[in-house]
Amino acid sequence: MADERTSVATLVLTLSYDGARFAGFARQEGRETVQGRLEAALGTVLRRDVDTTGAGRTDAGVHALGQVVSVPLETGEEDVDPRMLLRSLNALAGDGIVVTGARLAPPGFSARFGAQAREYRYRLVPGSVPPLFLGHAAWWVKHDLDLEAMRSAAAALIGEHDFRSFCVAESAEGKRTVRRIDAIDITRAEELGEHCVVVRVVGNAFLHSMVRVIVGSLVEVGRGRRRAEWLAEVLAARDRSAAGPTAPAQGLVLWHVSYPEECWS
Repeated sequence: MADERTSVATLVLTLSYDGARFAGFARQEGRETVQGRLEAALGTVLRRDVDTTGAGRTDAGVHALGQVVSVPLETGEEDVDPRMLLRSLNALAGDGIVVTGARLAPPGFSARFGAQAREYRYRLVPGSVPPLFLGHAAWWVKHDLDLEAMRSAAAALIGEHDFRSFCVAESAEGKRTVRRIDAIDITRAEELGEHCVVVRVVGNAFLHSMVRVIVGSLVEVGRGRRRAEWLAEVLAARDRSAAGPTAPAQGLVLWHVSYPEECWS
């Protein structure tokens, strides 16, 4: 494991992965994870044990297009050629993971704590016709959705709030659950010739399953089971049992993580 006292720079990787292949991002003993696979590949390239930090700990089944991972580098490793590194890592990481970018940041940079905002996108396929190509990356809800009602409900979540109602209850025990959501956009889209609804959520940080509980609750409104005003009541309750179901993992993608420009100087 790299010693932070000897770190001379930080390697910052951007990667995409198919969450269906993994038991989540974070390493777990005896289970196939994104972090475990990436650290094994990095260990082969750098010829030492490697400890990485991810911008988001995605759950089992959740995909990523723009996950960011930081790795402290030791003396001599800062001269690594990013293009050669990408080729090596993509050859070693195995199916389901693609490393799309590599750059250097100063010592002490953290993909997790340095992040300014995280963007997630969730795909829904409404209606009676099941998706074919999007089936592995969307939730088929089998009913039409009232997008205007969903947008009206989502407005209550914009800003800084206590989102205790929108996370796994056990994960919130004894922890601060205040987060900031900057945007929730709900739009129609066509991907691979199939119609879907994309819920885009941008915020500073997210609790365990927070986006999936938000989407599950919005679908309750979209199906007409709940009033648009209900979501504000759920937020005020600060109780997971007040919210809707947790949306399935396969529809969620960690889309992008943004950082202040000074991180790269």
